[in-house]
Amino acid sequence: MVGITGPVSGLDEAVARERAGRAGALTEFLDGLDAAGRRSAAFALQRHGTHRESAERGLAHLAGQRLGWTAAECDLMLARLLGRDAEFAPHELREAFLVVVPIAVSVAEQVEDYDRPRLRTLRLLAESYRWYADTGEYKEIRGRIDALLTREAPVVDGLLPRHLLDGLDDYGPAMRDAHGELLSGPGVAAFLGHCALLGKPRATRVWRKRAAELLAGAERGAEVVRRLLEGIAAQPEHRVHDLNPYGMGLASLAGDGNTSLVRGLLWAAPELREEWVVPLIGAVALNAGTGLGGSGGMCRSQPIATAAVAVLGELPADRAEEAVAELGRLPRRVVNRTVVKGIVRAREAVSARAGMTASMLRERAVPALGLDGRGAREVALGAYTAELAVREPGTALLSFRGPEGRLLKTAPKEVREARAEELKEVRAGLRKLSGLLAEERGRLEEHLAAGTTWPAEDWQRYYAEHPVTGAVARALVWEVGGGDDRAGWTAGLPERVGGGWALAAADGTARRVAADDRLRLWHPLRAGDEEVAEWRAALLDREGRQPFKQVFREVYPLTPAERETASYSNRFAGHVLRYGQARALMTGRGWAGRHLGYFSEGDSTELVKELPAPGELPAAEGTRWRARFFLDLVDPGAYSEGTAVLCATDQVRFERKAGSAGPRAWEAAPLEEVPALVLSEALRDVDLFVGVASVGADPDWRDRGADRAYGDYWMRWGFGELGEGARVRRETLARLLPRTRLADRVELTDRFLRVRGELGAYRIHLGSGNVLMEPSDAYLCVVVDRSREAGRAAGKVFLPFEEDGGMLSVILSKAFLLAADDRITDPSITAQLRRGR
Repeated sequence: MVGITGPVSGLDEAVARERAGRAGALTEFLDGLDAAGRRSAAFALQRHGTHRESAERGLAHLAGQRLGWTAAECDLMLARLLGRDAEFAPHELREAFLVVVPIAVSVAEQVEDYDRPRLRTLRLLAESYRWYADTGEYKEIRGRIDALLTREAPVVDGLLPRHLLDGLDDYGPAMRDAHGELLSGPGVAAFLGHCALLGKPRATRVWRKRAAELLAGAERGAEVVRRLLEGIAAQPEHRVHDLNPYGMGLASLAGDGNTSLVRGLLWAAPELREEWVVPLIGAVALNAGTGLGGSGGMCRSQPIATAAVAVLGELPADRAEEAVAELGRLPRRVVNRTVVKGIVRAREAVSARAGMTASMLRERAVPALGLDGRGAREVALGAYTAELAVREPGTALLSFRGPEGRLLKTAPKEVREARAEELKEVRAGLRKLSGLLAEERGRLEEHLAAGTTWPAEDWQRYYAEHPVTGAVARALVWEVGGGDDRAGWTAGLPERVGGGWALAAADGTARRVAADDRLRLWHPLRAGDEEVAEWRAALLDREGRQPFKQVFREVYPLTPAERETASYSNRFAGHVLRYGQARALMTGRGWAGRHLGYFSEGDSTELVKELPAPGELPAAEGTRWRARFFLDLVDPGAYSEGTAVLCATDQVRFERKAGSAGPRAWEAAPLEEVPALVLSEALRDVDLFVGVASVGADPDWRDRGADRAYGDYWMRWGFGELGEGARVRRETLARLLPRTRLADRVELTDRFLRVRGELGAYRIHLGSGNVLMEPSDAYLCVVVDRSREAGRAAGKVFLPFEEDGGMLSVILSKAFLLAADDRITDPSITAQLRRGR
């Protein structure tokens, strides 16, 4: 190779004569060389590529000749253009691209094997460079490279070609190391080589037919597919070795070559009629679609995620339940707009193929995870028994029972040491059950917001009696009836009666569920004030917890101000939010949109959420609704961070479209025409974002130097009028406080909980939890330590919601603390008490 790339006697003189004006001097010199000399001259002229006038003619002359190139020479020529040892700076390669790349492509066309990753990168560069000068030469280069990339590589059984599972990322080497023997089996290389040719998210029927043939001919082909997809489903994000000189080096799951290979594996997998196929495709979609760092819209691998989602959407009707179940798990973690659109399309396509709605299919696909009718599963671990169980309102529990029948909360030493692997599986089952319960809580809350109704038979089978879902469903209030008239519906908690079910009302009466009834989740928006109050009192009396806020749910009917604005709501406009926290909440609640900041949308953006349609409504029928929430940039933060620090809230608008209409058919809708549930649930989300992420919710905000510019807003928000959530909190406290030992020391006013301590009196704002001291109205900064006595005292009070550290819990903790102000020892609080008197 040294001889090939070394100096060529007489070449410099020929180049000099060509530059001096003697046309044809260089080509005449090259024609006088033998094949080896011409190859050597090509390498030398490639170095002159930055001097376009001296190299272009010579390289173009040699590019059309068959000179007996070897694969090693082809590799070297391509390596000079891209990668760590490249001899061209990025700007030099761009300028000389049409001079030095055609000879490299010509060499690749003449050898049996070539460096596909570098050719793939050159193709991407040709696509991007055409914007600088869109000439036919760029198109020609792209076409020639495409032909090379779609050519099947030579295959030798027992030897995996280098472009398959290449070393440009962590995934390829990890799979080679872990499955070397498996990958060397007969037919495996040919099958994987075909998979690697898939450069698009979707595979054609011709491609799939060929993939099925090669998969059938590959030794242990099913295991190859499973192990490689399991590898990408578990692959952490990492920086790939980017050959693109202009690449940003963003983290991903795999490089371009291995991404194509994985997409091929995904499209080949459905040919296998194995139970693991659909869940594994879903796991790949989830890992690839999750945002970098675990959240956000820039997902770990959009090409892999979109392919996995598309495969799920193409599954046949007999696997539709599994497909919809996997697609239904994705939106909680996957918020990339392109992938989310694909999820919606895939869900509707597979549901239509099965002749059911997506919601109906998801209900049928919820696994029991081996739980019996009691919602429990026992596993023998030697002399001990582990019990995995689910209890209302949807909590997964793991306990152990000893030989004598004694109940243990933790695994005994004997089990940990002698049954470690079995114990590991049991604990994995607990994690899986907990995750499934979280999915079911989210799905039922969507049905609450949508107003879905079910036939009694489906409700009984898939909700009331399901070993997993039942624990969530039975803790919720349902309505049974059949007519559209509100009077035709009766509300109650599910209660088993003989061989069937009844709904037990708040007053103790019961309505049996008949075979021809329909059921839906009770929503306070449809109930009168008296009925809502009855249910709230009943849950407090029974100390009944719910899996999510239902009975104590905030409602947002249309206001007179919104009737005036007509087309938009300003109810939550003008608030200053901590952008990172707000964005995380929005993503978690299904709102998607571009980021604010230097590298994204800029000074303004909008977040969009499509509100759930009733589950029994076919995709092509009815009306779909979505909300749009506008944000403005307030503080862009540091340029190096790229995203905003603070944002301001603006309008909320609504749009609708017919279920059968295309994605561009959304149209603005007046607020008065928005269904009450749609309006209320969307505004409830926005209220949550403001309530949690507002700078007013930060008790230390005024002490942060430059941030004092928002002090006026902080005061207005922290001590102003109560929002809907705070009004529900006030009503709840009115019922809770008489049951506590604070009853004679507290009183509720319109906005505050007033607490009388031993040293003075205090007012705790029911919205922010901020505290004012009387009579000076001096602000008292109290950060509750839940591990201390006040936190423990508040923890003994039954809280129907926000029991895990929410604002209701914080307010009660502060009330217990301040009622015993003479026992406070925290110096940061006692110093303020002295100053405030």
